[in-house]
Amino acid sequence: MKKSNLENFSLRKPVVLIGMMGAGKSSVGRALAEILGVPFCDADHEIIAVSNCSIAQIFADYGEEEFRRIERQVIARLLKTGTGILSVGGGAFMNTETRARIMESALSVWLKVDREILLARVLRHGERPLLKEGDPREKMMRLLDEREPVYAEANLVVDCDDRPVAQTARRVAEAIQAAPESQTR
Repeated sequence: MKKSNLENFSLRKPVVLIGMMGAGKSSVGRALAEILGVPFCDADHEIIAVSNCSIAQIFADYGEEEFRRIERQVIARLLKTGTGILSVGGGAFMNTETRARIMESALSVWLKVDREILLARVLRHGERPLLKEGDPREKMMRLLDEREPVYAEANLVVDCDDRPVAQTARRVAEAIQAAPESQTR
């Protein structure tokens, strides 16, 4: 396999990491930004900053609809800030308006992770508002059934496993580099 030359690679447009909760979008995104020498932004952290409230609290006090409204506004703003890596929440790409914005102005990358790995990760870390009600496994599988066909619309799909974050980020960087949509300037 040909070795990549990531040092001489530059992005033409932002890269948006999508996927389910527990896919590693934030941790892989930070490592990916470091590899590519570009800024990293986590949309969920920006939502917390603008609302001065945790995501769990937004869900509890105002509901998912209000959270999604804030999320749409924050992502639209972040997409205008330039080239870099942006991780978005698991439900963000499900919104037609947000998905269209991402597809129009960025390179979308689905971090596709095996269902059992995802479930183990989210159960280990808890505090997921969408999994609070009922059986978390059943809810997670239902969300995956709904979301995977939409995630599949991403420009790139990178199969991820339980490798260390740095290795996964390198695989994602190499996939981005090889994608026709991200040819260097």
